[in-house]
Formats: sequence, C-alpha cells, structure tokens
Amino acid sequence: MRIKFEHKKQKVVPISHFIMRLGRYFIFSILLIAFSVGIGTMGYHYSADLNWLDSFYMACMILTGMGPVANMDSDAAKWFSSFYALYSGVAFLSITAVFFSPIIHRLLHILQVETEDES
Repeated sequence: MRIKFEHKKQKVVPISHFIMRLGRYFIFSILLIAFSVGIGTMGYHYSADLNWLDSFYMACMILTGMGPVANMDSDAAKWFSSFYALYSGVAFLSITAVFFSPIIHRLLHILQVETEDES
C-alpha cells in the first residue's frame, strides 16, 4: 500500500488521519532500527566473538553514534566494525528522516495550503 501525501492545493488532512500516518511511519522506523541492530548484533557476535548481550550493546552504541565499547582484535571484526559504522551513519540519518517526514510535511503543508479566499 502506497502512502500518499496530500498536494499543496488540497486541504490539510484531519488529525485522526495524521495520527494514523504518523503511526505507520513510526512502525516502519522501528522495523528499520530493529533490522539495523539485528545486523550489528549478529555481525559483532560472529566476527568479534562477543556474547549476545555485548554484541547488542555494541551495535546499539555504534548505531546511535556513541562509539565503540569493545576492542576489535581480529581483522574480520575490524572490517565488520568499519563497514557497520559507515552503514550506521547513513541508517541513523535515514531513519530519523523517515520518522519525522509526516510531521515536517504537515507543518509545511499548513504553511502552504491555499485558503478559499486566496483562490
């Protein structure tokens, strides 16, 4: 199902429709976060031989930009950690954009909507 935003010549959607749209984007953002943390957790577990909790912790810290919490001793762990850090930078910004897009669209739409008097 394609989620379509209203055109600038259309009226602002009711708040109930906006809340539903915001909920869908929130769920999609949560899925993207879960996918990203899952990749990191498995990668750190298998490449750096960290236990599951430490792998999860490391993945969360890297994904949010806080930095590493464990030393990477093997070459495979260093390669994975490097590429996961690059992915995390892009993923964090993209997920943030997905989450806030309905809010920003609504604010911009309210500012740009044409009233019947202006038409």
